[in-house]
Amino acid sequence: MSKLRIGLGVDFHQLVEGRDFWLGGVLVPHHQGALGHSDADVLLHAICDAMLGAAALGDIGTHFPDTDNAYKNIDSKILLAKTTELIAAKGYSVVNVDATLCLQAPKIKPYVPQMQSVIAKLIGVTEEEVSIKATTTEKLGFVGREEGVVAYASALLEKQ
Repeated sequence: MSKLRIGLGVDFHQLVEGRDFWLGGVLVPHHQGALGHSDADVLLHAICDAMLGAAALGDIGTHFPDTDNAYKNIDSKILLAKTTELIAAKGYSVVNVDATLCLQAPKIKPYVPQMQSVIAKLIGVTEEEVSIKATTTEKLGFVGREEGVVAYASALLEKQ
C-alpha cells in the first residue's frame, strides 16, 4: 500500500444578496454571499472533500449532512478541523493542498495570504503548503453571471 494518497474535491454554491461571503475561512467583503446550510465556504468544503477522498472516507455530505441541524450555519473552519481529525484517525496527515476558486468577482488576491494562514493552521501544514489560485470564467456561465461560485481542491496525504 502506498504511503501517499491524493484526493480531489469540488464544491458549488449559489451567490445571493444578504449573506456573508466566506472564502477560505476569511470574510471577504462583497455585495453577495454564498447560500448554503452552513456558512457555505466553498473553498473549505472543496478542501474537506479532497482530504476525505484521499483517505477514502467518503465526502463532506456523509460526515456533515445538510439535513442535520447541528451543522446549520456552522463555521466551515470547524468542518475542516473535524475533517483533519477524521483523516488523522485513519493515520494520515496532509502534505499539501492546491485549490482554485472560480468566481467573477470580487478579486481575492488581497485575501489569499490570510486564507493560506487560516487553512494551514487547521490542517497542520505551513502556509507554503497551501496554494490558492483564482480565475474568472470570462463572464461565461453561472459563474460569469455572478450567480454562483465554484472551488476545486486537491490534497496530498501521507500515511504516518
